[in-house]
Amino acid sequence: MAMSPNRAVPRRYLPTSPFGRPDPEPPAERYSVDDMVSHDTYGLGTVTGVEEGVALIIDFGTHVRRITTPSAKLIKL
Repeated sequence: MAMSPNRAVPRRYLPTSPFGRPDPEPPAERYSVDDMVSHDTYGLGTVTGVEEGVALIIDFGTHVRRITTPSAKLIKL
């Protein structure tokens, strides 16, 4: 008796299975000019410029920083 070839069929996931599908990632935050943000290192700041999908320019009061997005240390308020 020979083994049957693998089927290229996706497996069916049961809702009660501990090995179910992972939760989808939340959508990336969208920033615009004048948004208030908090950074773990630099503190509170205001977005002064947006480079879509690349970076944000943020004024932290005493200095201005360019921070690439997405950043785990940056929270939109």
